[in-house]
Amino acid sequence: MLSRLARLSRPQALAVAAVPVVTLLGVTALAPLPFAVAQPGGTADVLGEYKGKQVLTISGAPTRKTEGELRMTTIVATGPQMDVRLGDVIDGWFRTDRAVMPKDSVYPEGDNVKEVEEHNLGDMRESQDDATKAALRYLRANGVDGTDKIKVKADLGKIGGPSAGLFLSLGVIDKLDGDGDGSGGDLTGGRTIAGTGTISASGKVGPVGGVSMKTQAAARDGATVFLVPEAECSDAEAEKPKGLRLVPVTTLASTVDALRALQKGEKVPSC
Repeated sequence: MLSRLARLSRPQALAVAAVPVVTLLGVTALAPLPFAVAQPGGTADVLGEYKGKQVLTISGAPTRKTEGELRMTTIVATGPQMDVRLGDVIDGWFRTDRAVMPKDSVYPEGDNVKEVEEHNLGDMRESQDDATKAALRYLRANGVDGTDKIKVKADLGKIGGPSAGLFLSLGVIDKLDGDGDGSGGDLTGGRTIAGTGTISASGKVGPVGGVSMKTQAAARDGATVFLVPEAECSDAEAEKPKGLRLVPVTTLASTVDALRALQKGEKVPSC
């Protein structure tokens, strides 16, 4: 091959050498790749209803009538069995409303659709339990009596995964205690607050992934403030919509403190 190329002019040699490259690109374009393409999903106000059902149902204590919204955010991604090809990946890289992610980071449990759904719903149930424990633990620490009698049920339909944990905790606190300063105010201050983050039973906020897509979903649905796990500030900044304020959080207690400060016009952490 090299001796034949040596007898050709430079344009002829380049043309001959390009044939295998073009062929390789053609094969790659048709072959499925180990990626998923994500985009902004829906949001749900944990203080209200989702698909006609109350998200939070609390028994064992009187609840408050709340103002404002606490919107947990989601992303939607190509399914675990859907083929993503080179054109999809290139398109995703050049669009601000798309994100190309390794498939095993989106579906670490495999390609079986039913197993993926069951796994994600299991994560959501565990997250709901931890969110309730974290909220009641916070309320006990802040002098709210009778938390041992409180029962919480959360219903977000088929939304799976652990990323609603922080907002479920905030919803429980707002419905039971508001901003906690005795004035009867709301944690939201009447605003539409959106965000994301896992929660541990001890109240620690964890990262979730897909934050740059979630900020876009939040702005689309009317949020002016986005609560983001501190470790994901740079990701949230990457495609931050105009007019959306990012507030980094690390614990449930510090999140409540930030919302109180925001309501009072005091200094609030920023990314």
